[in-house]
Amino acid sequence: MSQIIRSDINEKWAHSGIVEAGDFVFINYCVGNIGQSIENQINGAFDHLNSRLESIGLTLESVVKIDCMFRDIWDIPVMEKIIKEKFQGEYPARKSIQTEFAHRGGQEGLLFQLDAIAFKG
Repeated sequence: MSQIIRSDINEKWAHSGIVEAGDFVFINYCVGNIGQSIENQINGAFDHLNSRLESIGLTLESVVKIDCMFRDIWDIPVMEKIIKEKFQGEYPARKSIQTEFAHRGGQEGLLFQLDAIAFKG
């Protein structure tokens, strides 16, 4: 591995939004449309992911794994519909979990967050 490149750094939260390490890129905390419907938040998170990927010359096709965090795990079917539209059969590996998101907007705030690993090779 030649070097590790960290970008989209958030000093307040002490994390890098994008970390490039060798042929892999780790992208975290992709959210969007907070306070809106679950469908809008999932689409917003994928839009956020896509813009981060584009900032380093990649596209959604390079994504090999996604971690999906839900306030309500029963919203998975909404996400699956969106994934089918965005990835057209070339699906990444996926993990889905439920969490409270206590730090963002209370009960009606953040409903979905996405982290991803992409391959540059």
